[in-house]
Amino acid sequence: MEALIPVINKLQDVFNTVGADIIQLPQIAVVGTQSSGKSSVLEALVGRDLLPRGTGVVTRRPLILQLVHVDPEDRRKTSEENGVDGEEWGKFLHTKNKIYTDFDEIRLEIEAETERVSGNNKGITDEPIHLKIFSPHVVNLTLVDLPGITKVPVGDQPKDIEVQIKDLIVKHISNPNSIILAVTAANTDMATSEALKVAREVDPDGRRTLAVVTKLDLMDAGTDAMDVLMGRVIPVKLGLIGVVNRSQLDINNKKTVADAIRDEYAFLQKKYPSLANRNGTKYLARTLNRLLMHHIRDCLPELKTRINVLAAQYQSLLSSYGEPVEDQSSTLLQLITKFAAEYCHTIEGTAKYIETTELCGGARICYIFHETFGRTLESVDPLGGLTTIDVLTAIRNATGPRPALFVPEVSFELLVKRQVKRLEEPSLRCVELVHEEMQRIIQHCSNYSTQELLRFPKLHDAIVEVVTSLLRKRLPVTNEMVHNLVAIELAYINTKHPDFADACGLMNNNIEEQRRNRMRELPSSVPREKTAGGGPQGDQDGGTGNWRGMLKEGMGGDKSMLQTSNPASPQRGHAVNLLDVPVPVSRKLSSREQRDCEVIERLIKSYFLIVRKNIQDSVPKAVMHFLVNHVKDSLQSELVGQLYKAGLLDDLLTESEDMAQRRNEAADMLKALQKASQVIAEIRETHLW
Repeated sequence: MEALIPVINKLQDVFNTVGADIIQLPQIAVVGTQSSGKSSVLEALVGRDLLPRGTGVVTRRPLILQLVHVDPEDRRKTSEENGVDGEEWGKFLHTKNKIYTDFDEIRLEIEAETERVSGNNKGITDEPIHLKIFSPHVVNLTLVDLPGITKVPVGDQPKDIEVQIKDLIVKHISNPNSIILAVTAANTDMATSEALKVAREVDPDGRRTLAVVTKLDLMDAGTDAMDVLMGRVIPVKLGLIGVVNRSQLDINNKKTVADAIRDEYAFLQKKYPSLANRNGTKYLARTLNRLLMHHIRDCLPELKTRINVLAAQYQSLLSSYGEPVEDQSSTLLQLITKFAAEYCHTIEGTAKYIETTELCGGARICYIFHETFGRTLESVDPLGGLTTIDVLTAIRNATGPRPALFVPEVSFELLVKRQVKRLEEPSLRCVELVHEEMQRIIQHCSNYSTQELLRFPKLHDAIVEVVTSLLRKRLPVTNEMVHNLVAIELAYINTKHPDFADACGLMNNNIEEQRRNRMRELPSSVPREKTAGGGPQGDQDGGTGNWRGMLKEGMGGDKSMLQTSNPASPQRGHAVNLLDVPVPVSRKLSSREQRDCEVIERLIKSYFLIVRKNIQDSVPKAVMHFLVNHVKDSLQSELVGQLYKAGLLDDLLTESEDMAQRRNEAADMLKALQKASQVIAEIRETHLW
């Protein structure tokens, strides 16, 4: 099981090569306040002085520290390969293959790299520094040194430095695959420990938190940390370990870590003899190694699943980016053909990518025909915009100077054409809506169906322009056809239409029935011939259809009629201006006029419904033939004719600037994931897992 930690280090190296942080690997995150002894604990684990020191915030970037135990045989082999002179050395990720044997140089490089990214104003950043230490004196560990928790900004630090540091710490310890090493000084109150507080926020059960109590030798006289070390003050499930740090004076006097560990052991034996074997730096190192191994073993199944899922995702992403173009002619023809096919499939409803949030393509065209256009036509009132006065005026104008015995057909044709003309506007609007949807299909195919086009923005723009131009050319042709459909209906009013003839026959029967009902309601003393106005007496009494009745009506003899408004009426002794025509404001219609208007209105309504039904059926057919089907049938040939030219190949197949970079990044990431998957497979084969 000891080999599990090097495996994780190998995985870390794999993902470091692509600069990715998409996999949360098992590691130990070190958390503590400033001056809590955090750096001293890490240096004790390494056994060398390598971390920057000073006042205020010294650790301003996360330091991912990988400790690699090197056996003597491996050390000699590595020394021969890399020319390393010494038993311990270090390597930074950002300096590639450069090897550091002087740990003072490592400390200076950490300071320089921190200032390079974070600046020299005590600011912090979440971009980590990767350092790997090879030594025969360390155990295999992966540690993350995080900035110390602070409360008050100093110097040029931003005012929200406390929030920035806490957010950075929480980001790392929120990783469910990490172990939290909470460092707290023994000479402070454990109940107010900031490290334990922030650890508890992300790990409330303490299942992955290990507490370290530093500075046991600096407690007030007469006090000890027995209750704390026994876990009676703050219980932590992974345990609590006490250590003794080097003081600043020890560091100034160049006291080695090895000497400090010996003095620590002597202090623990003297002060806490019963707990000495369960505290101290060496015990801490062994405990961390054991915890990390078990934690890695528990995390590996989920880690394997995560790597496999990401590998599949990046494989799909890389496929969408496509391979570098080798045969330009073939590639261009394939892309054009695929776009044309997807465009037609979207109209037919057989597209691979079906929209689920809204109607699209052929389904939307169907909705326009039968819902939008159909309901609009049905909402058109056959007699809309037509008043009884308009009907009566048309009838009178159609009779000329002679009173008519029957309703003139000319008035019917005049009025019904006026109503049928109103169907042209919604019909043309139907064409416009279908044209707009055909435009939207272009974008739909670009976004969902042919993502390869995103590689070639110029080709995409050219295809959009060709299809748009084709649609633009078909629009006036389709509009003309729809206009002609309405014009055809206006050109000949077919009163012999079977449906119209049936309606006329039914209407005549109704009128005749109404006349008989009125005659039955008359008193028996009234002669039938008088009511019909057919006898001499009827003519004298001003029947509704004779000239004398009209004359009496015009002279105001009928009391049931409203007077006409004629401010220019001639007075006695004044000349008459024949150009002054009386215009009636309102009056009661005679029974003859009312009957004639009803006849015309019923005829108009009957014929209008016939024409509306024809238009509702013929307009969608015309749009499909002249616009939709024509574009479907000619799209492929139009695209090939306009774009498949030798002189345009280089320009059209020019990739976007970042496409090659994204393809390379995806390929590198896929390669790293596949390599990581192989590493985990090797673990299973060697029975480490």
